[in-house]
Amino acid sequence: MRLAHDVETVRSAERALMARLPEGALMQRAAAGLATACADLLGKVYGSRVTLLVGSGDNGGDALYAGARLARRGAGVTALLLSPDRAHAGGLAALRAAGGTVLDAQDRNATERVGRADLVVDGIVGIGGKGGLRPRAAELADAARGTVVAVDLPSGVDADTGEVRGAAVRADATVTFGTYKPGLLIDPAREYAGALRLVDIGLELAPAETGLEALQYADVAALLPRPTGESDKYRRGVVGIVAGSARYPGAAVLAVAGALHGGAGAVRYVGPAADAVLARFPEALVSAGPPAKAGRVQSWVIGPGLGDDPSGLHDVLASDVPVLIDADGLRLADPATVRDRAAPTVLTPHAGEAAALLGVTREQVETERLASVRELAARYDATVLLKGSTTLISPPDETRPARVNPTGSPWLATAGSGDVLSGLTGSLLAAGLAPLDAASVGAHLHGLAARHAADGAPISAQDVAGALRSAWQDVTENLFA
Repeated sequence: MRLAHDVETVRSAERALMARLPEGALMQRAAAGLATACADLLGKVYGSRVTLLVGSGDNGGDALYAGARLARRGAGVTALLLSPDRAHAGGLAALRAAGGTVLDAQDRNATERVGRADLVVDGIVGIGGKGGLRPRAAELADAARGTVVAVDLPSGVDADTGEVRGAAVRADATVTFGTYKPGLLIDPAREYAGALRLVDIGLELAPAETGLEALQYADVAALLPRPTGESDKYRRGVVGIVAGSARYPGAAVLAVAGALHGGAGAVRYVGPAADAVLARFPEALVSAGPPAKAGRVQSWVIGPGLGDDPSGLHDVLASDVPVLIDADGLRLADPATVRDRAAPTVLTPHAGEAAALLGVTREQVETERLASVRELAARYDATVLLKGSTTLISPPDETRPARVNPTGSPWLATAGSGDVLSGLTGSLLAAGLAPLDAASVGAHLHGLAARHAADGAPISAQDVAGALRSAWQDVTENLFA
C-alpha cells in the first residue's frame, strides 16, 4: 500500500531523526537520492547542463547539495538564487567547491540559463509552502524547456490537500523524501507532480499517522472475494439494484452489468427496465417491486437513472444491509435518514453532485477535493466515493485515513461509466467487503478496466463493464496462480 503523511507528521518525524544523526546528515541523504534520480533522468551526466531554482529553505539546500554532486560528475551546474541573502550557506559552499556557478535569479541571463538547461531542479519552496509562486519564480519555472524535477513536491502546490492556488511548477518528475505527501496523489496537484520517486531517508512513521492511502495490486488482490468449495450463489452474496426509468433504461442495464462482474453470486433487479435488463442479462433476477418484496439481498444499489421517482427509496434505506446511493438517489435521499441508518451507507457522487449536497460550487469541490469528500462523509455519516480525475474515498470516521485510487483514466469520462461503478461496488458490498474496501477496490478495478478497454482509443460504459473480468485477472494472476 502506498502511504502518504501530512506536513506536520513529516516534520515531527524529521526532528526526531535529526536528533539522533550528525548535523546535516539527513539533508545529505535527501540530496544523494535527489542527485541519483537526476542522473538517471539525464542518462549522461558529464557535459549536461543543469539549472537549480533555489529558494530560501531546506528544499533549496537539498537542490544545492544535489547540484554539487552532479557538478563533481562533470555536469555544468548553475544555481539561480531567488532569495540570495537567505540561501542555504552549506549548500552554496558545496556547489561552489564543486565548480558550480551561482547567480542571483534577477540576473539578466537567468531566464536564458533555465531555457538552455537539460535539467531544471525545482528547489523553490518546500512542503510547508502555501499559495502560488511569486512572479519571478513563476517566470523562471515557465522558461524551462528541459526535464523539470521537483524536490519533495512541485513548488506552489499544497502538500496536505493537493490544492493549487496560483502559479505552480509543472514537473516531469518529483523526488519526494521519506514518505509520499497527500498533495502528490490528489488532483489538481497530482497533475503537476509528474512521475513520482520515493527516497527512503530513514523516517519512522507509524501506520496510525497515515493521512492518505492508495491500494496497490497486492492490496486489491487480498481483498477480492473468492469462492470456495462450499460456495453457492447466496453465500457469495446477492446484490439488489434499484435503477433505471422509462427515460433511462440503460442505466439499469449498466448497473446490473457492473454488479454481475463484481463477484457477487446473483443480482436482483427492481424497477421499470426489467425487459431491457433481461434482454441483456437473462441471469438477472427481476422483480416488479417494491424492494422489500424482491427477496433477500446482502446489499442494495439505488439511484442510477432513477429520475424523479422516489419509490423504493424508503424500503432500501430502511433495510438492514449496506446501501450504495448514486446519481438521482443522491438528490432524492434525505440526509437525516441516511445518517440514522444502522447499516453502512456508501455515497458515490461526482463533483457536481457533491457540490449540490454541500451547497457549494463545483469549482470549489474540484479545487478542494480532499476537504470536500471528508466533509460529505462527516455530514452523512457514510463512506463517500468522490469520482473525478482522482477518485477519493473517505470513511465517516475522520480519524481514519482517506484513500485515493491511482488507476483512473480520462477515458472514463463517458456516459454510464458511473452506473457500472455503482453496480460493481454494490456487488463487492454484497460479497462481504467493508464499505471503505468495497469502494476502494471497486474504483481500482473500474479504472483498470477502462485502461484495458481503451488501449488509447475511445470507449463506452459497456466496454468498461466487459473489461472488468480482464482487470480482475490482471490483479490476481500473479498472486493466485
